[in-house]
Amino acid sequence: MRKETKGKSTRIILHILAWAVILGLPIYSAIRFRMGNNFLVTYYTFAAINALIFYTNYLFLIPVLFFQKKRYRYYIAILALVFFFYFISDFANKQIYSYISKNGNSEQVNRPPVDKQGRIQLPPLRRPWIITAVPYAHTLGYISSSLFMVFLSLGLRVLERQSKIGKMQEEMEKAKLNAELALLKNQISPHFFFNTLNNIYSLIGINAEDSQKAVLKLSKLMRYLLYESEQGDTRLSNEIDFMNNYIDLMKLRVNDKVELSVSFPKKYEDKNIPPLLFIPFIENAFKHGISYREKSFIDINMAVTVESISFRCVNSLIRTKEEDPYGHSGIGLENAGKRLNLLFPGRHELMIDKSGNAFEVFLTIKPE
Repeated sequence: MRKETKGKSTRIILHILAWAVILGLPIYSAIRFRMGNNFLVTYYTFAAINALIFYTNYLFLIPVLFFQKKRYRYYIAILALVFFFYFISDFANKQIYSYISKNGNSEQVNRPPVDKQGRIQLPPLRRPWIITAVPYAHTLGYISSSLFMVFLSLGLRVLERQSKIGKMQEEMEKAKLNAELALLKNQISPHFFFNTLNNIYSLIGINAEDSQKAVLKLSKLMRYLLYESEQGDTRLSNEIDFMNNYIDLMKLRVNDKVELSVSFPKKYEDKNIPPLLFIPFIENAFKHGISYREKSFIDINMAVTVESISFRCVNSLIRTKEEDPYGHSGIGLENAGKRLNLLFPGRHELMIDKSGNAFEVFLTIKPE
């Protein structure tokens, strides 16, 4: 509603400014070239007629008939409008001509010349500027000006409607985008929570103290998911803290056979980014990249520049008989790819490489 009201106010201001120029220029011309009041009376009379034609078409005929696909009725209404104001214009033209004929010398500033007998020599009567020697000059002038007003008002109204439709489509696309992002995030959070609870459950029978610490860290993670991430964008520093907390939680369940390397920048420009962009890849690495029977590794690092954020996550590819040999295509990675396409169209690069015994994710985004 605010945007629509602002758009209407802008159009009203533009119309006022346009008419201020149209109505102000004749005053300047009359003063500059000493054209007198007759010129102003004539100009403003026919300017008022043209304004009535313009706004009758602009405010009523176009919205009610043209935009409602009643084109024949619209064309008939335009003809009626033009003929109606033609008679008004013709009547006004005759009245102005009659007035100027009777008061043609009222604007003479200098004293008129006299002949040898002392009689005043009146100059030949000059017809007003709107009447010339060309036959039907008034009719031709009126038709050209009225049609110009009709097409001008129609063009402006159509352009405004197309602009409004374009904005509505953008709002609908934005609403659809937000709905899809909300759906994807709602899928990520339960998925993440489910996997983390499984990890804590596995710790309870092994180490009660570690399991308590895990519950505390999980509460911090869920607070971030429930409150921080619900506010739209978050700060990069908050997202890094969230990833560190998650990694610390996951460390409680890994053994010495897992080589874990984590490197986040210490000094960087704290940018606004959408939440939960990187955690699906880290979660996926811990879910599919570690083994308790053989050596495995996870390598996570991030680099931040003025223009971009680069994230890399590499883990060992552990294959089991129960899993797909490429068991990294779960809901987390799928939703992460969808979110990136929606949030950073043309401003991100996601590369996933599954070769040999390693699974690598490389992501570069360019926040606005």
